[in-house]
Amino acid sequence: MLVSWWLFESSSLATLLLFCAGQMLTVGFTGHSIGHRTFGMQVQSMDGTAIKPWVGALRSLLLCLVIPALVADADQRGLHDRAGKSVLVNVR
Repeated sequence: MLVSWWLFESSSLATLLLFCAGQMLTVGFTGHSIGHRTFGMQVQSMDGTAIKPWVGALRSLLLCLVIPALVADADQRGLHDRAGKSVLVNVR
């Protein structure tokens, strides 16, 4: 949010796009966002392997729509996780 404030005068769209880009890069390539790493969580594919970068990008784009994160199934996976066949797991 500091970057959005500094470069874009706290534009809501700029903040959302910066969040999405950060999620795409960090989750897509490492499986963790800053918050995930802080709390010992990782996004993995359903078979326990690392997700592919395009799955991280898809998951991040859907997460920015907010609605997929609010709709969960019995396993507590949102639409953004089901679309990419991923799951958020505790790795500690």
